[in-house]
Amino acid sequence: MARALIVGCGCRGRELGRGLLDDGWQVRGTTRSPDRVPDIEAADIEAVVADPGRVGTVLDQVSDVTLLYWLLGSALGPPQDVAALHGPWLERLLTEIVDTPVRGFVYEGNGAVAAAQRERGGDLVRAAGSRWRIPVTVSRADPGDWREWRDEMVAVATALTDAG
Repeated sequence: MARALIVGCGCRGRELGRGLLDDGWQVRGTTRSPDRVPDIEAADIEAVVADPGRVGTVLDQVSDVTLLYWLLGSALGPPQDVAALHGPWLERLLTEIVDTPVRGFVYEGNGAVAAAQRERGGDLVRAAGSRWRIPVTVSRADPGDWREWRDEMVAVATALTDAG
């Protein structure tokens, strides 16, 4: 059975996780805060504490993951950290997942983060996909419409795993 890792498993991430579970996936979701673990577990998603700003904590979670979702298009935090999530931290993660079971990567290319930062992140993802021949998607789904967003993100899982 395929497993997805949702980095940034807040409200929308949990909604995506439920959709993936309904499609037969195993799902693991990350949170930076141990206080949020019960919220993720309440959605029947395996919860782990991992900080995308500390890429190694995310990499610790990919040993049995087929598809990784980077749902940080509306990430909050200090401006330099938000920029790094769509720049050097993302780039490091993409470099490191080459030697893991991850066979697909989904980048949330829409959201409240500055468009230039999201565009940079999308460029990094597309370049990594081309360089390492990993199926990738830069999603433009509107996070403001949760149902449509979730349906597109779930469909991406099938498309990427069929492509890989």
